[in-house]
Amino acid sequence: MSFSNDFSGTRVTLPRLNEAAPDFHAPTTHGDRKLSDYKGRWLILFSHPADFTPVCTTEFMGFAKAWPEFQKLNCDLLGLSIDSTFSHVAWMLNIKEKFGVEIPFPIIDDLSMEVASAYGMIMPGASDTSAVRTTFFIDPEGVMRAMIYYPMSNGRNIDEFLRLLKAMQASEQHGIATPEGWQPGDDVIVPPPKTIQQAQERIAGNVECKDWYFCTRALTNQQD
Repeated sequence: MSFSNDFSGTRVTLPRLNEAAPDFHAPTTHGDRKLSDYKGRWLILFSHPADFTPVCTTEFMGFAKAWPEFQKLNCDLLGLSIDSTFSHVAWMLNIKEKFGVEIPFPIIDDLSMEVASAYGMIMPGASDTSAVRTTFFIDPEGVMRAMIYYPMSNGRNIDEFLRLLKAMQASEQHGIATPEGWQPGDDVIVPPPKTIQQAQERIAGNVECKDWYFCTRALTNQQD
């Protein structure tokens, strides 16, 4: 499911949070891939403007170095740009040769721009054949859980993506919310009460409350 906006005559399609991510079936550097291949695992699908560009090179090296940690979190990575598989492969080999970093995850060949268009990766005001730096978090059921857009001029923060993934997984597992800058081991936010009785019980309970609507607790005390 998606929605569209018209900006200066250019129609941009964007996915919606908490709805099914747009399906795709595309060639990659690791063979054909489709969204259903990732069922049961988290997927971070991200786009970059072009191969053989310096900012994108730093990002791909960052993703590659964090790959083992993403894997521990039951999460796969999938890159995309409006380039051919041949260009992707040559760039991956160049990164390994020049920087000593091997790219372990697939990159989608999207010369048709079908995937980029479905995910709103091409923005008005940017090159018609370049995808901006979008990052999509898709959960094991194929549902869109987070979307982050960066301008072409600035690289992403991979550590923040790891942090956000851990936070979303904690929220899903424990039924809690996380405060600004939350890291594993920090206190979490208990959902606000829905009745006056719950509010009174909350204040008298074993959670730490600044007020009836703002209560926190250690995640280790939260029942799974």
